[in-house]
Amino acid sequence: MSKQHLKVAVLISGTGSNLKALINAVNQQGLELHIAKVISNRAAAPGIAHAVDAGIPVSVISHADYPDRQAHDSAVMNVLQEAQVELVILAGYMRILGEEFTHAYSGRMINLHPSLLPKYKGLDTYNRVLQSGDSETGASIHFVTAGLDSGPVISQVRIPVFANDDATSLAARLGPIEHKLVVATVELFCSRKVHYDQGRVLHEGQVIEQPLQLNNDGTFD
Repeated sequence: MSKQHLKVAVLISGTGSNLKALINAVNQQGLELHIAKVISNRAAAPGIAHAVDAGIPVSVISHADYPDRQAHDSAVMNVLQEAQVELVILAGYMRILGEEFTHAYSGRMINLHPSLLPKYKGLDTYNRVLQSGDSETGASIHFVTAGLDSGPVISQVRIPVFANDDATSLAARLGPIEHKLVVATVELFCSRKVHYDQGRVLHEGQVIEQPLQLNNDGTFD
């Protein structure tokens, strides 16, 4: 591993499909990324197997084992500090992080959300898209701040909504494209092209007014 490889932790709660996409990008595409730690708040999360298969250290920190959110957050932060990671990637991590946690990792933590933020923060995004009659939906990656899904958006990818779509079909179509968005966005961090500055996103030193849009070929506009 080169010293230039970006050292990250990935936090998951479920299938870990985006974690798997990052592992594949390292092994198959030469992504200069070192996944130093995977943390799950669920011992039964299927995504843990991806980390184990790749030889990545895993910590299961179940929120059920702690009296409150702050205690659980502190336990997670302790593990992250021991791992000395540069970036924290929330990839299907179904826990709201407290203000102390988000402040500690301000500008160093990103989250994938399955909507075109600022639309549809929170849960049940696909059904909310359908109920609103939107013609398109997508996914966003944003810096994590104390507000729910409210940090500045770095990048997005878009897909059309078809007349016969339901929540299941939208999720199935968006999933593989989300993987491309995660890999392409993390690559920007690996190459040190994206930074956080006082609530703004800098791309190659310039403030972006709109999120970067992922093209079909996996590059950004």
